[in-house]
Amino acid sequence: MSTGATADGETTPEIEVSETAADQALDLLDSEGMDTDIAGLRLFVQQGGCAGLSYGMRFDTEPEGDDQIYEHHGLRVFVDPASMNYVGGSVLDFEGGLQGAGFHVENPNVVSECGCGESFRT
Repeated sequence: MSTGATADGETTPEIEVSETAADQALDLLDSEGMDTDIAGLRLFVQQGGCAGLSYGMRFDTEPEGDDQIYEHHGLRVFVDPASMNYVGGSVLDFEGGLQGAGFHVENPNVVSECGCGESFRT
């Protein structure tokens, strides 16, 4: 698991982004008219789903002050401190296809997932 340095010198688990996921997200950001030098994809964890937690993603025009910021293949990814506890070390990927197209989080912290794959437990 790779790590990134914070402002206070501590290390945090890295969030990786595949080139395919970055390309898809950058295309979507561009289509929304957002400045990709400042805006980015927010990855977060929320309560919900049959296993207890679920991932959320949205585009934000800029990071919050306490966000961990990652940049891969030109895409900025913002993660808040509470979500970082659950997604540190994860890889964000994009899967194409007729049935499973969309962004997917490969999370090494997951101990179980629900049957539909939409929620998880750490």
